[in-house]
Amino acid sequence: MEKDVKLEILQIFKQQVPENAVQYCWDLWHEDPFHFKISNSRKTKLGDFRYRTDQEIQKITINHDLNIYQFLITYIHEVAHHRTFQKYGLKTKPHGIEWKKTFQQLLSPLLSDLIFPKDILLPLKRHMQNPKASSGADFWLSKELRKYDSFRHKAIYLDEIKIGSHFEIKGRQFKKVQPRRTRVLCEEIPSGKRYLISGHAEVKPI
Repeated sequence: MEKDVKLEILQIFKQQVPENAVQYCWDLWHEDPFHFKISNSRKTKLGDFRYRTDQEIQKITINHDLNIYQFLITYIHEVAHHRTFQKYGLKTKPHGIEWKKTFQQLLSPLLSDLIFPKDILLPLKRHMQNPKASSGADFWLSKELRKYDSFRHKAIYLDEIKIGSHFEIKGRQFKKVQPRRTRVLCEEIPSGKRYLISGHAEVKPI
C-alpha cells in the first residue's frame, strides 16, 4: 500500500474525528483497507457502504459536513457494515444481528468521556444496547449530537421552534400545534389538515 494513501487517510481522521479517536480509526482502516472518500452532503444518509462482489476493495463514503462526533459514529457504523459483509457476504440483513454485534464491538472501545462529551455519551450508550439503522432514528441521541453542529451547517429542527410558529418543510407550510413524545402535531397551511411530523425534521421558519 502506498505511503501517500496511508497519510491521506490519517489526515482525514485528524480533521474529522476527536483527537483521541484518530489512531483507532486509522487502525480499523489499516487492518482491513477500503476506499474511503468524503462526500458532498446528502439529505437521505450520513454515510454509505455498498458491498460489490465484482470489487476486491470496497468503498465507504461519509458526508463532509458532520460534526466530529457524528462523523465518528457514522464511520464506525459503516466499517461495521464492511466487516460484516467481508465475513458473512450477502447472507445477512444490512442492519441484522451480525451487523449490530460488529457495530457494538467496534464502538465499545470509544465509549468514554475521553472521546465523547457526557451529554452525548449517555444516550449513545443506551443507543448501542440495540443500535438502530441510523443514529438519526434515535431522537435523544440525535438531539444531543446536533448541539455540536457548526453554525455554518447548523439546521433548525421542529422540536426547537415555539408552539404556534409557522414553518416550511419540503415546500409545504405548517403551523406547530402540539408536541407529542417524539412527533409533533402540525397543521398544514392553508388546508387545515393535521399531521404528525418527527420532532427532528429539519424545518425553515417563516
